[in-house]
Amino acid sequence: MSDNSTATEKLPGLAALEALIAVETETVRFADDIAASVRSFLDGLRVVAAQATGGQAVSLLLLQISQIALTGARLGVHRDFAPRDEYQPDDGPDPDLDELRLQLAKLLGNLDTYSYVFDPYAPEIVEGLLSDDLTSIAADLAVGVRHHEAGDVEEALWWWQFSYVSSWGALAGSAMKALLSVVAHDRLDVDLDTTQELALVEAAAAVLDSAENA
Repeated sequence: MSDNSTATEKLPGLAALEALIAVETETVRFADDIAASVRSFLDGLRVVAAQATGGQAVSLLLLQISQIALTGARLGVHRDFAPRDEYQPDDGPDPDLDELRLQLAKLLGNLDTYSYVFDPYAPEIVEGLLSDDLTSIAADLAVGVRHHEAGDVEEALWWWQFSYVSSWGALAGSAMKALLSVVAHDRLDVDLDTTQELALVEAAAAVLDSAENA
């Protein structure tokens, strides 16, 4: 019997242990990757809200929301994560995002209010505020960041995945469509018949051109 065979017999379950370690290592890497994307979005959103001009706001917010939507899609197609405990561990006080909400509302102006279909399979037009929705997305993502910073990788991934499917994924999709609509109306030369669409174009042009008049 070879030395390798003897070593293997002395360590039953070694292959299973190595497979478990590989899975855990990959999970940690995935969590770190998601955490980096989430932190980039949160930092970017704060910078846009505090420093961007009206002419920059729509394009920069569209970029930020598009990137975090891709991160959410990665979570959505991944295996289901499960929390260790029945109840979510205390992750500390919720961050105060009122200032962020107010900054975004001021930055977006007349473009803040928009309409969208919440569920395309049960269509009903609802009205929302981009400032509220973007802040709500940030609040959901921040919870997972706190779990990740505490070293609770599985809890962070579970929360990000669960909240993506149940809440912020839909908000990100609606916000992205609204922001893209503003860009499209500003870029494309189309004939519009309705008063609502004409008002939207005028508001978009005012916001996107404000940088030149600042």
